[in-house]
Amino acid sequence: MKRFLAIVLSLVLVVALVGCGSKKRQPIKLTLSTEDSEAILAAAGITLPDVEVAAGAGTTVQWFAWYDPFHNYEEDEVVNTGYFTFTEKYHNEIEWIETDYFERNNDLANLLVAGTAPDFSPAGSSNTAVFPMSCVRGMYQPVDDYLDFTDPLWSGIAETAEYFSLGGHHFAIVTDSMFKDVVGYNRRVIDEWGFDDPYELYMNDEWTWDNFYDMCMDFSDADSDRYALDGWYVTNGICEESSGHYVIEKDNETGKFYSNIDDPIIEVAQNMIYDLVKNDCCYHSGSDYWANRNDAQYGAGIKDGLCLFYICDISGFRLPVDEMNQIWGDIGSGEFMFVPLPRYQDGDGIYYLNSTPSGYMLIAGARNPEGAVLLSMCDRFKIIDPTVISIDKKQLKETYLWSDELLDMYDLCYELAQANPRVFYTGDLPENLQNAYNSLDWGIRRNGGATTWAQLKEQNAESIAYYIDELNSMIDSYEYTGEFQG
Repeated sequence: MKRFLAIVLSLVLVVALVGCGSKKRQPIKLTLSTEDSEAILAAAGITLPDVEVAAGAGTTVQWFAWYDPFHNYEEDEVVNTGYFTFTEKYHNEIEWIETDYFERNNDLANLLVAGTAPDFSPAGSSNTAVFPMSCVRGMYQPVDDYLDFTDPLWSGIAETAEYFSLGGHHFAIVTDSMFKDVVGYNRRVIDEWGFDDPYELYMNDEWTWDNFYDMCMDFSDADSDRYALDGWYVTNGICEESSGHYVIEKDNETGKFYSNIDDPIIEVAQNMIYDLVKNDCCYHSGSDYWANRNDAQYGAGIKDGLCLFYICDISGFRLPVDEMNQIWGDIGSGEFMFVPLPRYQDGDGIYYLNSTPSGYMLIAGARNPEGAVLLSMCDRFKIIDPTVISIDKKQLKETYLWSDELLDMYDLCYELAQANPRVFYTGDLPENLQNAYNSLDWGIRRNGGATTWAQLKEQNAESIAYYIDELNSMIDSYEYTGEFQG
């Protein structure tokens, strides 16, 4: 199981926080040996470099971001991430170069022009994306000269790194890849309506679009304020994530982007979304289809039986027990559950989940790229460290009251995302292409079903094709020079 929450850890002493939802944290000390987990990983050929020969050891690296994940811990906490190994084992430090989220690209451009480039920044694939355009503009440099993705340390994650390749170069150090959106629900509500439990349907390989659609149609009644679906990710979750087919994709062999606008499975998904919207299965406030219940609070309406399925990422479940009970239902008695997105019943039989890569980008002109890569190696090592995994599972079970079924479902979803990595490109496409895509993909739900998928395709196909050709022309002419292109 992947690291999920911050864990308190020292070299030989782990402090796991428990308390079953109480506000006051009650530390429990566990004596563990990191030598055991290091031996297990070493047997698989996974090791970190010796301090004496590690490139970048004993240095300071500059982190450019709108947040600081490295220094925000309380005095009695030492968080078991790569940062702890990075500082304690390799005697490194990280300096935070702060920026505003909305001004981050302009701020970085100014630093590059001034010749004062920081070393590294976050990698991402959605609203934090800096690929491909920021790379084409020369704001980031390839990572291939500093690490080898064929090393056993990167086993299981190297394929995801291919999604960030351009001109024969890799531009992201992917340390992990999490699943994104899943379907959260309340089992008591499901039972009250006489529906089959989606968990049981999934375990029987019957959690399909058809079954999902039928439940949504039976449940919804706008006059009673009951809407089967809510959240920002209904369209993307149903259409592009669970189908495994994205409207805009990248061929990792050629490095070129292409349109999937005529894909028949996407058409089936969009037509289903159209029917769900037209039949008032998606929450809206009057004619405002941008609205979400309770200001888009994840899980709003689930406990009260006003929402059947809430499609959101796993952060929606990272709540103290009392908050989970208020929003999702009594977690201690097993009311809350989540499952993967349903699959297309006439598809290839795979349950697809969108991958959310995490890691770092090396900034062009970085003065200490070796130090940033060393940190990423420490991060990756801790992500797959069996000691960390076991402590994470203990915390989820004892502090957050996760049942064995929830823990197993988390593992299962993580494995699905790892087995079939799929990366959704948004946030750093050319502006004209991004706008055309938004009009197409968000059109049905956001205009209340006033436009069909066929009409949206007719309105946007030509512009999407034109702007993708324009993007590919930029990629064709791209050659890494190590200089900011402006």
